[in-house]
Amino acid sequence: MIERVEHVRAVLERLRTFPVVGILGARQIGKTTLGSQTLRAYGGTGHVFDLESPPDLARLDDAHLALSGLRGLVVIDEVQRRPDLFPLLRVLADRKPRRTRFLVLGSASPDLLRQTSETLAGRISYHVLPGLSLAEVGAENRDRLWLRGGFPLSYLARSQRQSALWRSSFVQTFLERDLPQLGIRISAPTLRRFWTMLAHWHGQVWNGSELGRSFGVSDTTVRRYLDLLTSALVVRQVQPWHANISKRQVKSPKVYLRDSGLLHSLLRIESLRDLESHPKLGASWEGFLLEQVLALLGHSDLDVHFWATHTGADLDLLVQKGRRRIGFEFKRTSSPRTTPSMRSALGDLALDELIVVHAGEATFDLGDRVRAVAAARLTTDV
Repeated sequence: MIERVEHVRAVLERLRTFPVVGILGARQIGKTTLGSQTLRAYGGTGHVFDLESPPDLARLDDAHLALSGLRGLVVIDEVQRRPDLFPLLRVLADRKPRRTRFLVLGSASPDLLRQTSETLAGRISYHVLPGLSLAEVGAENRDRLWLRGGFPLSYLARSQRQSALWRSSFVQTFLERDLPQLGIRISAPTLRRFWTMLAHWHGQVWNGSELGRSFGVSDTTVRRYLDLLTSALVVRQVQPWHANISKRQVKSPKVYLRDSGLLHSLLRIESLRDLESHPKLGASWEGFLLEQVLALLGHSDLDVHFWATHTGADLDLLVQKGRRRIGFEFKRTSSPRTTPSMRSALGDLALDELIVVHAGEATFDLGDRVRAVAAARLTTDV
């Protein structure tokens, strides 16, 4: 088991301020383990209810009786199975003096987010749990993490074959069981076709009309599919940045599969050799490192953007860090160079710094406000 120290610290910080904290994440991403680690670090008394456990469900037949007398931290796992608990949590969270804090774990869905935001407004804070990061597994394991992805059971599998089998099973179970449980009523074969098509679109600007034609449905339908997979935290939409300049700028989001291992499964990439010769090599590298940078900086989706113009200038990632504006480019090369597109981004976006993350081993300056950072040194040099 990998101790997720930074995530435990972030959840404990939220618990000091809010009576209810939600840990959201894709299925099998490690929410239950994080809940256990948080409970252990919280100290004092604690209670756990797993809503996939028949005995725990039976204990909650009379939820008010089961929960009202408890003290300390109460962990409720798979909370999306019992949305009727949210009004009771509001009542218990408002008691004075406060005797209990609640840690609720759930797979994100539009219904879950709507119900909790409506019922627990002002009382709940969310922590979105990503997959394992370079900071957690060590930079020396970056190729393994890139190929297998950040789901703990995929990354920690004894062999590459076992990892691939786990991810294949995950995709099937996610589509056939997990999404229907989240209230998504689209057939598994349809969503699998769309998810696979999206894997081939990974790292590109969204074009609903083109994808809709390829898929044989309207652009509004494929947009709905995209938003559903985004809500389930397996797809990321990076929104465009609009600078106040005369150039025409791209206004559609850029689309990534959040987990590189699932991307490789859907593309039928089974080894690093397969990956190195695949047309999506550069896009896979970009998406993987984008997730690592976001994990390292701890920024929400509202803080991050990409930028592109119709004349070809672009920037893979733009991050607001306090008053500083930092750009990132991800290059699968050991000898990165400053390009006209980078110089355009520096000027048009008034960047304080542009960081080019590359596949070499050294970190060095490329020019004024431009720095090349080796992926192997990402956790120490950014």
